Amino acid sequence: MKRLNKILIPTDLSEHSRRAIAYGYRLAVEDKASLIVLHVANELNSWDLSTEFELYTGNLGQIWPLDRILSEASLDLNNFLEPHLADLKQLPSVTKRVILGNVPERITSTAEEEKADLIIMSPRRNRGLRHWFGGGITDRVTRLSPCPVLSITQPLPSTPWRGKLAPIFSGWPKQRTMEI
Repeated sequence: MKRLNKILIPTDLSEHSRRAIAYGYRLAVEDKASLIVLHVANELNSWDLSTEFELYTGNLGQIWPLDRILSEASLDLNNFLEPHLADLKQLPSVTKRVILGNVPERITSTAEEEKADLIIMSPRRNRGLRHWFGGGITDRVTRLSPCPVLSITQPLPSTPWRGKLAPIFSGWPKQRTMEI
């Protein structure tokens, strides 16, 4: 297997992303690789909804300046990574990047710019129509990515048989008798 030099971990600042950071940290320690934590800020963060009344009247407030959006997102990323700081300080290089734009395109362009060897993502389990029509972010990143994408999800719990219908056949289980 190829040695990993750079690992890219995109995060949406959710609990699902913490799993990807934990796996990325372990792989980076094994291969002595550098880690890049990427947060793509959402376009909705650029609106200042100061009152609930403005939302109903259609006056959606003002657009924040770009530097404010990026500084707020950077602060959110720092707060998100705070529980992992002790572990991340043990790595040779950890880079945090915050950018604004289309999420799948920005993740793949960052992987290409940084010459990442692996992208680690921890997607949410989508079961809705959005997943059927366009796929999730992880699906789109996998299709566009210049490097392998490792998708890590929490295993589904096994469902018990209790309360389920079991096939019942007449005479099942069959009684065996021995003749002497």
